[in-house]
Amino acid sequence: MDPRRNPFAPGAGTPPPELAGRDALLERNAIALDRIRMGRAARPSILYGLRGVGKTVLLSTMRDAAEGEGMTIVAIEAPENRSLPGILVPALRAALLRLDRMKQASAGVRRALVALAGFAKLKVKYDDLEVALDFEPEPGLADSGDLEADLADLIVAVGQAAKERASAVVLVIDELQYVPEEQLAALISALHRAAQKQLPITMLAAGLPQLLGQMGRAKSYAERLFEFVSVGPLDEAAARDAIRLPIEREEERIDEAALDAIVAQTQGYPYFLQEWGKHGWDAADASPIGADDMEAATRSALAELDASFFRVRFDRLTPAEKRYLRAMASIGPGPHRSGDVAEALGVKVSSVAPTRNSLIAKGMLYSPAHGDTAFTVPLFDAFMRRVMPEGQG
Repeated sequence: MDPRRNPFAPGAGTPPPELAGRDALLERNAIALDRIRMGRAARPSILYGLRGVGKTVLLSTMRDAAEGEGMTIVAIEAPENRSLPGILVPALRAALLRLDRMKQASAGVRRALVALAGFAKLKVKYDDLEVALDFEPEPGLADSGDLEADLADLIVAVGQAAKERASAVVLVIDELQYVPEEQLAALISALHRAAQKQLPITMLAAGLPQLLGQMGRAKSYAERLFEFVSVGPLDEAAARDAIRLPIEREEERIDEAALDAIVAQTQGYPYFLQEWGKHGWDAADASPIGADDMEAATRSALAELDASFFRVRFDRLTPAEKRYLRAMASIGPGPHRSGDVAEALGVKVSSVAPTRNSLIAKGMLYSPAHGDTAFTVPLFDAFMRRVMPEGQG
């Protein structure tokens, strides 16, 4: 099989050759954004799920579709240890300047840029906030120094600018779980204010499973503003299509036993499907790709994952965090009761609670229910057993 024609694309947010099983979600979101642009009530998507389920790909697909419909996109990734104002304001400024295509600020865009100037007062609280002062601040507009009040003024001003231009502004935020809850609450409140005024500004976002609880705690009405969509592994039919269709488009074939092996090894997780598809293609001498080829592919796919996808996360951990995850792995993929993990470590629950909390903050674990703990990275339990054999650490 010619490696130059290998159709599979494992990578962080890399679009797969076949986006299988997600059509209904994409169509619902497109309808929601169209309604918001028209000033009608709708709930755009907030995607949450484990690593490797394709959230970033879906978010990018939604973003591209909205941009193709003429909407103004404010795309940001929320990194750890950055404030929401610090990452949002420069992107909003750039979006406003794009919205003003004639290079001469209309009244709505001008007012939004004035609001940004007033918002600069928050630099006292958020030292990573940088605002280019295109206009002088207007007293009383987004300048109180209170994040919730000022962000609401700013979002409303941006929404009014979008309405004036018969467009819509869509904030597209990946890794939203890293935004502190106080700042997340201010953002939800601001978007709620804009929705009440029927302004064409909204948010699409994605994050780890804990995002659902974070948004609910931040503002109880968040579930009425957004459609929270749990993104998980593909069902068997979609998983098989994700592998079979790209191969057939290259006028090659894969037999049913090989497809069975891929679905079993990957458990339907999109990122892993791309890895096994890539390695299965490369392992095969000729079409069709068979079950024997998949045995070799599994060895090389796991070696690749261990060296990259899993390893980059493992290397961020402290020794205590590695021991905690290894204890979790020893009792299976999870979820696990916190007491069971402590018992596997031979310590009291209270003594490892800080370690568990730091792993949740780093996005390695989440709590699907009170007292429960689970990995955010699929198959990470097996990796921990490989990288830290019994008795090591």
